Amino acid sequence: MRRLPHLMLGLFALGTLVSCSKSEEKPPEIIRPVLSVVIEPRTTQTFGFAGSVEPQVSADLAFRLLGRVVSRDVNVGDIVSKGTTIAALDPTALELAVQAAKAELSNAEAQFANAAASEERQRQLLAAANTTQAVFDAAQQARKAAEAGVERAKASLAKSQEQLGYARLFSDFDGVVTATGAEVGQTVSPGQTVVTVARSDLREAVVDIPDQLIGDLTAGTPFQVILQSLPTIQTEAKLREIAPQAEGSTRTRRVRLTLTDPPQAFRLGSTVTATRVTKVAPTIELPMSALLEKDGVDKVWIVDPQTSSVSAKDIKVAAKGAATFTVAGGLEAGMRVVTAGVHSLSEGQKVKVPEGGV
Repeated sequence: MRRLPHLMLGLFALGTLVSCSKSEEKPPEIIRPVLSVVIEPRTTQTFGFAGSVEPQVSADLAFRLLGRVVSRDVNVGDIVSKGTTIAALDPTALELAVQAAKAELSNAEAQFANAAASEERQRQLLAAANTTQAVFDAAQQARKAAEAGVERAKASLAKSQEQLGYARLFSDFDGVVTATGAEVGQTVSPGQTVVTVARSDLREAVVDIPDQLIGDLTAGTPFQVILQSLPTIQTEAKLREIAPQAEGSTRTRRVRLTLTDPPQAFRLGSTVTATRVTKVAPTIELPMSALLEKDGVDKVWIVDPQTSSVSAKDIKVAAKGAATFTVAGGLEAGMRVVTAGVHSLSEGQKVKVPEGGV
């Protein structure tokens, strides 16, 4: 019976030791997966400018005469060939003018024939001393005047025939109709646009570029032009022309880029994006989610690849944007920076970087 209290005391002491040892055990450290990125300084910058495909060569076709349009054989989108009649004016008055010019020429030729015959008779009479020199000289002068009248009538006929040709409107090159400016039955004045024709083989991209980005652009600068409706379709282009003056309200300049062997999908009027890659000083840019602001100091978490732990690194921020910020100093290429959950990390905390580094 005396051994029972000693046994109970021993069991109590043993339980106390076991409980103390359990309380002194540390919980296992949690290794947290993080999103991160390896710093790669950016050495190039890509600029994109929206624009459209336009013809390099376009002509506003108009009649040279006042008249009423009696036919217009084309509409927008139609293909026209060189020399094919596109529109015509009422030729009645012009045809009558040609007939009148022909009649005047016939009359002038008859007068010339009569004057020439009279001169020949006076020459024979003068040789036989049956007329005076003054009469012969008058006959000779009349023949020369009649000859000049023939030349004047011929010129008048040629002018009338040429004006009759002006009643027909045609294109000087193969192309496509892009606009119309007059309808059948409408009276048009000389120079008024009736049809606009553009060459479809020579196309260019027309974009507006901010004035501050024009400085290093020169003729022949290469661009990449992407079709917005089908981004997989692209083509090369070279700068052909820069507007000499910026637009007043937008401060942009109109730039024309000649397309190099563009696919058929680059139709006139298509919306495109012209991109250009330029070299810049090495710049480190990170997402705003990577920035930790603490006690007025900008920091980022750096992942140590040897220990798989994080440590705070002081940095200098050059500029902040809506989604990114630019680092002015404190980081080097090859460092791995945590890009999410920066406010829930602690110095030296173990982390896990998923495969792929993100």
